[in-house]
Parts: sequence; C-alpha cells; structure tokens
Amino acid sequence: MGRRKRYSAEFKREALRRANEPGVTDVLVAEELGINARQLRRWREAVKRDGEEAFPGQGKSRDEEMTRLKRKLAKVEQERDFLREAAAYFAKESK
Repeated sequence: MGRRKRYSAEFKREALRRANEPGVTDVLVAEELGINARQLRRWREAVKRDGEEAFPGQGKSRDEEMTRLKRKLAKVEQERDFLREAAAYFAKESK
C-alpha cells in the first residue's frame, strides 16, 4: 500500500474556504483537488472542534529543512574533495 499523502495547513484551509462558497459542494471541491470528499468533511470537523489550532503542522519548516540539506551537501562535497585529493596523492606516490 502507498504512503499516506500529507497536505499543508494552507492547502486544507483553502479547500475549506472554497467548499464554503455559495453553490459549491464538497464533492465538487474534492474532485477539483483530487481528494476524497470524506477527507474534506474531516478537515471541517477538525476546524469546528479545534478552531485555529486544527492543523498544527508536522515536522520542520521548509526553510529549516533547506538549511539542514545545504549543510549536509557542503559536508559531503568536502569529503568528496578530500578523497579525490587523497586518491591523486597516492596515485602520484605509487609511480
């Protein structure tokens, strides 16, 4: 079975805003967004129950993740360069 798809809080709120427009049904919005209408109803229930705290978010923000990945990339590039230099040094020494 595939992984469960996660939607941002902004996506959920926008979907609910669209579904609350006059003449628009949950089914119509769900089809437009490619989600199940039942999921849209669950999000609406969460907002009724928890208000603004309905979608607290998961994990780290994208900026934090980007910073972490840039640091990791820099470290890997540094290791690669070191190994390249060491290989060249030992190749020269073995001649």
